[in-house]
Amino acid sequence: MQIKLSAIDRKILRLLQHNADLSAAEVAEHVELSQSPCWRRIHRLQEEGLIERKVALLNPKKLGLNVVVFVNVRLSGHGRRHLTEFEEAITDYPEVIECYTMAGDMDYLLKVVTHDIDSYERFLRDHLLQKPHVQEAHSNIAMSEVKRTTELLLD
Repeated sequence: MQIKLSAIDRKILRLLQHNADLSAAEVAEHVELSQSPCWRRIHRLQEEGLIERKVALLNPKKLGLNVVVFVNVRLSGHGRRHLTEFEEAITDYPEVIECYTMAGDMDYLLKVVTHDIDSYERFLRDHLLQKPHVQEAHSNIAMSEVKRTTELLLD
């Protein structure tokens, strides 16, 4: 269900998704509101679930996480139990930072981040391919990052 947003709400969301460290006073100044009404709007946006959480975005390269792999996974069976088992298992792997159910040739698309190719190969061989019902996995290794953002289009 899409929630109707005012122009001020959109401005607030743009500011916060760019920098969640801004105080209510700083946001209020940018959107030309006083602090209390701005804080109430931010709180309402949180209550309505538009702001799910505030996080720190880490630099993977500075943490030695140099390899990004997109993995297409096909399961051998498509029963509800197989899908649920796979999805529950995938959430336990910190290397998998995103997982999507797909329409088309493959069942899932994973975004995997590891230190190096050897780490990825260990993850693939020792974990992913050992899961029951994983029929095949196709890896696409990212060569370079062109764009990485968490900011959503609000227009």
